Amino acid sequence: MLDLFRRKAIHAEPPERQLARTLSWPHLVALGVGAIVGTGILTLIGVGADRAGPAVLLSFVVAGAICACAALCYAEMATMIPASGSAYTYSYATLGEIIAWVVGWSLILEYSLVVATVAVGWSGYAVGFLKGLGIALPDYLTHGPGTPAGLGINVPAVFIIAVVAGLLMLGTRESARINTALVVLKIVTLALFVAVALPHFDAANLRPFAPYDYGSNAGADGVKYGMMGAAAIIFFAFYGFDAISTAAEEAKRPERDLAIGIVGSMLACTAIYMIVAATAVGALHFTQFANSPEPLALILRGIGQGKVAVIVAAAAAIALPTVILGFLYGQSRIFLVMARDGFLPPALAAVSSRGTPARITVVTAVLVSILAALVPLDAIASLANAGTLCAFIAVAVCVLVSRRRDPQAKRPFRTPLAWIVAPLAILGCLYLFTSLQAITQKAFFLWNGVGLLVYFLYARRRAVLD
Repeated sequence: MLDLFRRKAIHAEPPERQLARTLSWPHLVALGVGAIVGTGILTLIGVGADRAGPAVLLSFVVAGAICACAALCYAEMATMIPASGSAYTYSYATLGEIIAWVVGWSLILEYSLVVATVAVGWSGYAVGFLKGLGIALPDYLTHGPGTPAGLGINVPAVFIIAVVAGLLMLGTRESARINTALVVLKIVTLALFVAVALPHFDAANLRPFAPYDYGSNAGADGVKYGMMGAAAIIFFAFYGFDAISTAAEEAKRPERDLAIGIVGSMLACTAIYMIVAATAVGALHFTQFANSPEPLALILRGIGQGKVAVIVAAAAAIALPTVILGFLYGQSRIFLVMARDGFLPPALAAVSSRGTPARITVVTAVLVSILAALVPLDAIASLANAGTLCAFIAVAVCVLVSRRRDPQAKRPFRTPLAWIVAPLAILGCLYLFTSLQAITQKAFFLWNGVGLLVYFLYARRRAVLD
């Protein structure tokens, strides 16, 4: 039984297995902002408004505060253990093998579903943009079979995943440059939305402020409504910063750059979200854009700004892939580290001549393309949150255990008030987990039940601790 909690010493990989160190802190901040600012504000604000009404503004505050606590914990662990693998690696070094496996298995769930969610969100904006140009795709090619529209396959979602995967295989430095340019475009787009929609702000649109109360209440359909119910979904909007921690092996100065990237991107994105969300809810009554796959463009059309709506839809279609890039990047790196550790076939750990894990990137792209093609948006986002909450809890626990076990260890970044911040992250994440739909919670435990079977039947015997 003690073998289940054996810990792994983290060391540098031999040169032929190392990824190229090509990223500086501006690249990491752009990676974080690109991963964070995306589906959460461009698409999921419609889902959040449907579940909380104008109180979705407070949902953003709650989710942002919990993620801020988790981000500070990530910054400490990432600079203390500057290796790829994110929460999986920190757990393996601090909490033990079986905990690391559960976290890694949950991260597979998180990253795969995030990429699928964003691809579906991108599809909604792309289809809306094409309609604005007079190009209408057949309906059955724009959605998966699990929607009220009936059978279908989301071809645009599959297309954009293939494009981003190809870009990542081209090279990390090249991907980072394109990502930075698209992040700038995304920020300019949101600034345009605020500039056009803010003059239409009407306080009457904020009434009733909390039509479904402030807690988390299950509706007849099993969906959790209320401010906290929406926060459990809106949480999805903030957690792109953990993709930065997967870049440790490719950061030029990880002991400095990782903390700047994680904390800096989180602060910037929180400010952006609050401004855009307040503008959106005040410009148009939430009932008119609730559950829309393109809420910002819909709001602009609702206030008579159809031409600007086309511009926003176009910019979203161009810039949303930065989120796909950030998470597909992170997913491939986590898969890479698990393959190095023997938990996945070692052949997947091969690094191409460009210094990128090409094989694992292809495998990841195929997996998430299937999800994006067939599964509806809200179901993917909710289950992705469950995997993320597990990882965030593990990282916060790692901070506390490491502080107690090895208080003299070198920590280039120290979480301020760690014995307050880390427990707040843990308790906040646990509460958000209880606010998820019951079917989501069951699916999460089922996923990890399957994962434990894989661990005991395959992975445990192949673990490489050297």
